[in-house]
Amino acid sequence: MESMVKKKARPRRSFTPEFKAEIVELCRRGDRSVGQIARDFDLAETAVRLWVSQAEVDAGERDGLTSSEREELAALRRENRRLREDVEVLKRATAFFAKETR
Repeated sequence: MESMVKKKARPRRSFTPEFKAEIVELCRRGDRSVGQIARDFDLAETAVRLWVSQAEVDAGERDGLTSSEREELAALRRENRRLREDVEVLKRATAFFAKETR
């Protein structure tokens, strides 16, 4: 039985919007496949496909949340989480002071 070799996890990288736009443009030209472009630039093929898909949503060619809507949603979720934590702290403070006044 062949031994299965685990690939070492690649460290998480971040890319500028300009770089992503260039990669998307290369994919849209159609000279090379998405897989070939991903290999040429040492990128994950799924990431490149997601960038292309998101560019299509942003351009109105496909249904979904635009990048600005995604950013707004993330900000609202962060704010919602912070407000829930604030409410929890206030509940505990109210319970503490109610117990102290008895």
